[in-house]
Amino acid sequence: MKLFHIAALAALLWLAGCATPPPASPTAAAPAPAAVPAPSEQQASAPAVIPSGPLQQITAGEAASRGVAQLQPPADLWERIRRGFAMSNLENDLVRQQEQWYLTRPDYIQRMTERSRKYLFHIVEELERRNMPTELALLPFIESAFNPQAVSSARAAGMWQFMPATGQYFELKQNTFRDDRRDVLASTRAALDYLQKLYGMFGDWHLALAAYNWGEGSVGRAIARNQRSGQGTSYNDLSMPNETRFYVPKLQAVKNIVANPDNFRAELPLIENHPYFQSVTVSRDIDVELAARLADVSVEDFKALNPSMKRPVILAAGTPQILLPWDNATVFQRNFEAHTAGQYASWTAWSAPSTMTVAEAARRNGMSEADLRSVNTIPPRMLIKAGSVLIVPRSAKVQDDVTSHVADNGQLNLAPEQVTRKTTVKAGKHDTVASIARRYKLSPAQVADWNSVASSAAFKAGQQVVVYLPMRTGVRSSGRIGAKAAGARSGTRKAASSTSKKTAKSKKR
Repeated sequence: MKLFHIAALAALLWLAGCATPPPASPTAAAPAPAAVPAPSEQQASAPAVIPSGPLQQITAGEAASRGVAQLQPPADLWERIRRGFAMSNLENDLVRQQEQWYLTRPDYIQRMTERSRKYLFHIVEELERRNMPTELALLPFIESAFNPQAVSSARAAGMWQFMPATGQYFELKQNTFRDDRRDVLASTRAALDYLQKLYGMFGDWHLALAAYNWGEGSVGRAIARNQRSGQGTSYNDLSMPNETRFYVPKLQAVKNIVANPDNFRAELPLIENHPYFQSVTVSRDIDVELAARLADVSVEDFKALNPSMKRPVILAAGTPQILLPWDNATVFQRNFEAHTAGQYASWTAWSAPSTMTVAEAARRNGMSEADLRSVNTIPPRMLIKAGSVLIVPRSAKVQDDVTSHVADNGQLNLAPEQVTRKTTVKAGKHDTVASIARRYKLSPAQVADWNSVASSAAFKAGQQVVVYLPMRTGVRSSGRIGAKAAGARSGTRKAASSTSKKTAKSKKR
């Protein structure tokens, strides 16, 4: 019997050796420095060890010294997020204050968390792949309430609230067709790149988050000030704007709610630990409405997964992949290949050959001015500058899709229409239509038309010549008008000086 127990124990040890991965190979790739958590934050974010080579038997002592992996998968995505919490907790009155704020707004929590179900799985996957704390998956709750179409007063846009310049730095395209600051995949990649960069700079997740909100330069200067005065340099020690001071406590409050929703009487919607969407390749330019129909989803749901698109057409050269609900991806591919009824796209891109009015651009493309303004979001009293790219109807004769250069770089540049005023000027002794046109930077054809003469005509000395000049130029020809305008400008300056200056928004992103 004793021999049987010894044999059974040996067998168990051998099985433990099979189930326990060997030590990581010295040549295994290490995670990026910015993704390695601080010593106090390593509990739940140690890099995964992937077995390689033949299985090796381990001793009982080695088995006892190693951690035990959980065999039970997370019940849902919230549980998976909880298991990946790795940041040290922030404990102060501001956290309690934010908890109370959420506690009194259960409907808001429900709307936020319900909206997150489309995007949360992808964010958690990316965080785990980079070995980053899963608390960061909750950051869009603070930034945008998980609304990828959110735009701040400072022009920060998207779920992760990127400013235009920071978005460009992290290669988020912003052109006439799309704004990648709103793109689910691209903006998440950029946000996590940025957070890793900030963690690499400051070595502390709370400081990295403060820098994400306030700007890395601002946090760096605040740390330097405290160092010079012999003060601490942790998040709680720094002097910072109120928005940044409340920023991490807000995230901590949401983390606490997710960690224990029952304590806050919060209902978190069930989010299964399964991808909500998958990427589908688009090989042809295609209308947004047609893409949604082929995928058998509503246009609203389609735009929720593809919020970066600013126009009614998807340009395959610039957006080669779209996101669709998991079960609808196959439906789209099957229907896309079977689609034979007409073109995939009823819109294409057109470059303005010269600066022109919206009415002229509409006439050249066979559409109404109102439709051209609507589809390209052109405000009133604006001119379309030369080289601008617009969306216009695609005729049946157009077979080629929009090129990658245009799809990636097309911009719509506008200039204010010049408000002109009819003015009369006296012709000099040798003035002609051409000389008057040169003097006032007009075309000879315009001057000739306004005065009902030929473009080659000459004027008599002292003859009154009609010209239409921009308002600023026109007021100089009349002392009374000029004085009135000067008075108006003076009044504007006085009004401006009497108005208190608003405090600049603290976000530097």
